[in-house]
Amino acid sequence: MELKNTSALVTGGASGLGEATARLLAERGVKVVIMDLNDEKGEALAKEIGGAYVHCDVTNVEQVIASIEAAKAMAPLWSVVNCAGIGWATRTLGKDGEYSSAHDLDLYRKVIEINLVGTFNVCRLAATAMSHNTPDVDGSRGAIVNTASVAAEDGQIGQVAYSSSKGGVVGMGLPMARDLSVVGIRVNTILPGLIDTPIYGSGPASDEFKARLGAGVLFPKRLGYQAEFATLAAELLANSYMNAESIRLDAGIRMQPK
Repeated sequence: MELKNTSALVTGGASGLGEATARLLAERGVKVVIMDLNDEKGEALAKEIGGAYVHCDVTNVEQVIASIEAAKAMAPLWSVVNCAGIGWATRTLGKDGEYSSAHDLDLYRKVIEINLVGTFNVCRLAATAMSHNTPDVDGSRGAIVNTASVAAEDGQIGQVAYSSSKGGVVGMGLPMARDLSVVGIRVNTILPGLIDTPIYGSGPASDEFKARLGAGVLFPKRLGYQAEFATLAAELLANSYMNAESIRLDAGIRMQPK
């Protein structure tokens, strides 16, 4: 699938995996709409890469539609990369055995709402817009890449909400690809492992912590680079024969219980 002279949506595009993906797509001639809640970083990056920024909560229908329309105004929308998401670490049971100390249900709902419902919301609306594209020689009208996590398969202690949400993202990949095949839209999912993003902070203490994490990776024994995620996302968009796949990007790690 040709990416040059098309537009793309990247959720969570102002930092981390989304930023790396937005930069790479822009280098390849794509007009990128950065969808994020960090206005300062989002606007600065959009200006730098010649794209556009839209303040967007991925669960908000109107804001997602505004993002899609911003992309269409620059070039036909052919790509979506969903990177927006949050994490939460809480065990299912509290230490005192009281009902009140069990995992907060509102927090569980919030993680599911953003990571799973938000991803689906962007997919369903963007696919609707892409269905109007003029198909290429393969009959393609676009491609979607969703971001799950190895936690979908190797969820650790305290990750029940996060793992549930990411497991849902994996689970919807195949049926969504089947749904969208009728209009020529492909869907693939990346399950990142330990990727070096701003979530780990910076400085000597952060470097030591990341080194300890990297020691548990099979090979190479380091955290993944954001650019390694971006290149995989771009390949899944461009390679017209990649469809309905869930791919671990983790250097062979299998997460232990804790």
